Amino acid sequence: MKIYILTDLEGVAMVSRWDQTREGDATPESKREAMKLLTWEVNAAVDGILDVYPDAEVIVWDGHGSGGIDIMEFHPRAKLIPRGRPISPPYFLDESFDALFFVGQHAMAGTPNAPLCHTYSSKTIEYYKLNGMFVGEFGARAIMAGTFGVPTVFISGDDKAVEEARKLVPNIYGAVVKWGLGIELALHLSPKAAQELIRRTAAEAVRNIDSIEPVKVDPPYELEIRVYEGVSIEGYLRRGAQKIDERTVLFKTDDICKLPI
Repeated sequence: MKIYILTDLEGVAMVSRWDQTREGDATPESKREAMKLLTWEVNAAVDGILDVYPDAEVIVWDGHGSGGIDIMEFHPRAKLIPRGRPISPPYFLDESFDALFFVGQHAMAGTPNAPLCHTYSSKTIEYYKLNGMFVGEFGARAIMAGTFGVPTVFISGDDKAVEEARKLVPNIYGAVVKWGLGIELALHLSPKAAQELIRRTAAEAVRNIDSIEPVKVDPPYELEIRVYEGVSIEGYLRRGAQKIDERTVLFKTDDICKLPI
């Protein structure tokens, strides 16, 4: 059994302020605390997997932009791809994996009352639309995994993120660790309760991988990206996107891994 865990920081219990997640905005204490909380939730997911498959290989990619994993707290039985450059889709995910897990996931940009919701960049991107469907980070990467035949079977995060995931993967195993009340406000489980829920739900997910189909979206792929007012689109144009208007670009490709997802 080989499992890929993709992490983010905004969907973790007790994390609901931007200053807990952004390197430039955060005090060292708030960012370090949030990273510990995420790492403990990741460790709980790893424990849940190992409860069912003691010999499982678990690969974790730190998917948070400024880094979210506290390496000194990281699970001794898992392996880590730390945040760094250069790395690009598919982030070393391939056909050899049995399933994809998301830990610490947030909802897409614009989701009402979803704490810290955004799509890739909270400061620049208004929305992503893939083949006509609004997607966030969960949707884009679940579809990417599906091109390798890898099912997305588990998500932990806020209630809005789990609801978003279930629209794409109706029978996904979801661990809701907080309930969104606003962009920087949520009702949280305690860290210990969140970790216990994640461990139980991860065990259920890995036990039932065969009941969940990979997300399939056939090529060609068209990714429409709209940025906030005042944000330049020149970087996208240099990467081969077509200009739709001053704030919107379109990528077209048969290879989803060529897209900025």
